[in-house]
Amino acid sequence: MLNYLIILMALATGALLLYPKVANALLWRAAITPLASIIGSGFLVLGPILVASFGQYAPLVMVALCSFAYLFGAAIRFNIMRLATYSGVRSVSEEKLETLSSWALAFAYIISVAYYLNLLGSFAVSLTPLNDAFHAQLVTSGVFALVLIVGWTKGFKALERMEQITVGVKLSIIAGLLFGLGWFFINKVVARELVSEPATVTGWQAIALVAGLLVTVQGFETSRYLGDEYLPLTRIKSMRLAQWISTAIYMIYIAFLSYVFIPENLELSETAIIDLMVVVAPILPLLLIVAAISAQFSAAVADTGGSGGLITELTEGRITPRAGYGVLVGIGLILTWAMSVFEIISYASRAFAFYYALQAFIAAKGSWSESGLSLKGIGFAALGILGLAIVIFGTSVE
Repeated sequence: MLNYLIILMALATGALLLYPKVANALLWRAAITPLASIIGSGFLVLGPILVASFGQYAPLVMVALCSFAYLFGAAIRFNIMRLATYSGVRSVSEEKLETLSSWALAFAYIISVAYYLNLLGSFAVSLTPLNDAFHAQLVTSGVFALVLIVGWTKGFKALERMEQITVGVKLSIIAGLLFGLGWFFINKVVARELVSEPATVTGWQAIALVAGLLVTVQGFETSRYLGDEYLPLTRIKSMRLAQWISTAIYMIYIAFLSYVFIPENLELSETAIIDLMVVVAPILPLLLIVAAISAQFSAAVADTGGSGGLITELTEGRITPRAGYGVLVGIGLILTWAMSVFEIISYASRAFAFYYALQAFIAAKGSWSESGLSLKGIGFAALGILGLAIVIFGTSVE
């Protein structure tokens, strides 16, 4: 019965997302891109990592991650409004920081594509007899080759049309997963079988691990680069909406997971969520694999295109998008065969943290230019220092 109810919930959510008044609402359309990025890959790996590492305190760690993301989002929102208000006229130091942050973002995209496609490979083989790291890496390498071929033959525009479909599929499946997990949680409450386990990772190691997980709530920055499609105020509102919705989804998800599974019984891997959801409902693993493969591929295509375009823009056309795709795929293949998914997650977190730190410093500089030394500017500067600390000290799941 639960399987049918989960499917019904997923279909109902999909129907709601397709409802014209929702699908065509300006704010919702603007929020779809950042929302899809925030609850994409992170949703697949974050739950088991937090439960295995922090036990009953996992929801508090989730609050911290979402809070950090919201604060970094505030810096980027400030920069969106300032750029619009001053019509792009900023100091030389701000412009230099902006250029550096664009390079940082291009590099972060390169690592994030490796992260997406390695997760795709892991999920693709997870329910097959070939469920091991070697075959997952083979699948990932094959998809990298496909991305390169498509990029070189100018096929990204066609593939990018998949984004709206995959976003709808992913959100619908997540709604079904939360419904099934909530049902499982309530049954545990009724049976008085909730668990309350201590953290297995503490002290400095816990802080460094949280820093290394920032990429799992990354994606809100995409609102900053939708200027050709939406006005600044719409982009600011859409980023806030995406962050609030994703925070609510993550908090419900982590709260349900944290008190029904014992950390010591978790075998931590990039596809650990599959093993957990088998216990909840047999249909969930299959739905998650469908969501993972479609969402990871579309996200990889989007970030590949974004990285190639940024590199071309920053080099004033000296490096073509095709050459940028080649660099991305080359680095991605090296990361695939040299590192685990968890290590790639850590490096991606640091890369995005560096970008966020630079955006925070830009916001601090802009705030001081507008109103002199202020608490807001000091707060943005402190946020930039926090971002640099994440770059230096963030670690991967062991």
